Parts: sequence; C-alpha cells; structure tokens
Amino acid sequence: MTTQPGPSDAGLNAIMSERRQLINLAYRLLGSLADAEDVVQETYARWYAMSREQQEAIESPGAWLTKVASRICLDLLGSARARRERYVGEWIPEPLPDRTEWITGRPGPTTVDPADRVTLDESITMAFLVVLESMTPAERVALILHDVFHYSFAEVADIVGRTPAACRQLASSARHRIRASQAPATSPTRQAGLVRDFKQAWEAKDIDALIGLLDPGATAIVDGGGLVSAGLRPIEGGEQIARYIVGIAGKAPDLTIVERTVNGQPGLVAQHDGVTVTVAAFDVAGDRIKHIWAVRNPDKLRPWTVGPQQ
Repeated sequence: MTTQPGPSDAGLNAIMSERRQLINLAYRLLGSLADAEDVVQETYARWYAMSREQQEAIESPGAWLTKVASRICLDLLGSARARRERYVGEWIPEPLPDRTEWITGRPGPTTVDPADRVTLDESITMAFLVVLESMTPAERVALILHDVFHYSFAEVADIVGRTPAACRQLASSARHRIRASQAPATSPTRQAGLVRDFKQAWEAKDIDALIGLLDPGATAIVDGGGLVSAGLRPIEGGEQIARYIVGIAGKAPDLTIVERTVNGQPGLVAQHDGVTVTVAAFDVAGDRIKHIWAVRNPDKLRPWTVGPQQ
C-alpha cells in the first residue's frame, strides 16, 4: 500500500523548496558560495529551533526564511570590511562555473543538489558583484532584494530596519553606482571571441597580441588569499598586464588553458596536472578587455570541476 504524504511532509517540502532562492540571495549579498551555504544552514537551524506551534503561526514561511537569511547576511556584511582588511592581497568574489560543471565544496560525492545551484544572470556577473563590494551593506541588501528578487520597499524596510523611503533611496544610490561602472554593452559572441583570442595569445606568449586585446587603461586583479602566489595590488595598464601574463606562461609552461563560463560569461580556467588553479573573469568595453579578475585562492575554487579539456 502506498503511503500518502501527510501535512508535515508537505510542510517540510514547502520549507526546503525555498533553499535555492536562499542560496541565490545569500551568494549575491556575500559574494561567497561557502558563506552563502553557511547562512542558509543557519537560517534553517533557526526555523527548526522553533516549536511546531511557532512555525504554524508564521503566515508565509518563505518570507520568514528570506527575512532571516537577509538579516544574517546584513550582519555578516557589517563585519566583512574588517575581514577584508585582514585578507592577504586583493579580495575577489568567489567565481561560479556553468551550472552543468560545478561540484560540491563539501566532503562527499561530486554532485550537488540542483537546489544549491545559483541562477546565472546579469546580477551574478563578476563586474556586478565587484561593484556590490563598493556599496554599504544596507545599499547592497536594498538593491538585491528589490531589483533582483522583487521585494517591495515596505518588505525591504522590515528587513533592513529603515523606512520604505530610506530603502528606496538606498536602492537608487546603489543603481547609480551600477550605472556609473557599466561599459557599453558588448555582444556575447564578441565577448567570447575576445576571450578566445586572449587565450591563444597567452598560450603563444604573444605580448603584442595581448596588448592589442587589452584596453590601455585595463586593470587586472589577482586573488591568492595568501595561500598561493599572487600580486598584492592591481596591475594597471594593458602593456603591464600583457607582460605579467606572458611572465606567468614562462614560469608555468605546463598550464592548460580552457574556455569556461565564469559567472554566466565567457572566461578562462587554468589547470595544472588536471587541477584547476586559476579562474579568470573578464569585463569587455567595446572591442577591448577592460578588467580581468583572476581567482587563485584554492578555497574559492572548490565548486569547479576539471571537465573535458578543449
């Protein structure tokens, strides 16, 4: 005889179905998949710490979970500046692979529940996440909750602890920062072509070709977290970046460079003996590469699969 799911099963399913949205929210707010997972775990721990009567008294469990997760993120963002000051070198948000390629960063099997995947859209590009890092915690929460997750400013106000009018102003200020940082749109095909050309020039150690692909005022930032070698400051200028890239190729001739989707956009992955050692995201302005963000900190590369070589 087949047992039909009871009310408690239905309630559990409804609660757990919110997990993906919570992961998506927390990653955008914190720029770290590992931290996002911890936030979601803490959010559910608080839910299950309540009595059944307390749970049943909550009209919208999904809204409750989002509010709790947002407030945990807000607290973490408040202490993030101090953590960044202690971080060795430059800090870059944790890069995400294409949804078909990532693995769990935790001990266990090399597959991840679809509910743990982050939806890749324009609010997840590395350029967008880097601009978020320049915002105050309240600006960041107001922008993401309202513009990405479509919460009303009244709902945002309840989470942030400010008036709806103040939250509207926070989101407006955040949007201004986004617009000021955005380059004219470049087609995905053109972006992919530039990244592919960059890969070929890197492999060929062709400084002139690299300079031609980079904006003269380009910036490259490398995040090693003090765990692997990396420049401690941004590299400024197309020629300087080109020489740095060729220098890396000379010191590590056995690197394999493959094209991959990084935070929803064309990027490159460097592998050594089949292990991912660097993930690079690019920002393109017109026909030139304007920014390169290269993550080498192994703690931030756990979601990446080796994948087939190209």
